[in-house]
Amino acid sequence: MCRYGSQATTNKQVDYSIPEVRTIVVAIHNDMAIIQVQIGKNTIEDVLLDGHYGVNIITKQLRLRLRLPKPKPAPYNLRMANQITKKPMGFIRDLKIYVHGILYIITFTILQNNLADFNYSMLLGRPWLRDAKVAPDWGNNTITIQRNGTVKTITVTK
Repeated sequence: MCRYGSQATTNKQVDYSIPEVRTIVVAIHNDMAIIQVQIGKNTIEDVLLDGHYGVNIITKQLRLRLRLPKPKPAPYNLRMANQITKKPMGFIRDLKIYVHGILYIITFTILQNNLADFNYSMLLGRPWLRDAKVAPDWGNNTITIQRNGTVKTITVTK
């Protein structure tokens, strides 16, 4: 008998092989939330939100297009979702971004990629998610963000 009084009647084994794990990772990545971000007078439409990343990422191409400052050398490597290790080009501290009118000052890690590698040019990871106190409501496809007493609910796209 099981703890809750029902009897286990199946001897099914669950296969936790690597190919199944990779499939799950890809499925989760393709279903991540997307928002808009303003940097200066520029709007970046497809910014990926991903709590699996311990950094905020911007590609070299977008950094150049936005004319952001030259990055400082990064003393770390990044392990990507596909388990490839990448050496960042550097990082930029104290960059001002606006998400639906709320100012955040964040650090971006710069990666040299072409957009086909990731299908995004900017990613906001755990540092921003924590700073913005993001509260997701996946049932309604919204997130609530806040800063200094300002609270906004944003519809996210997938």
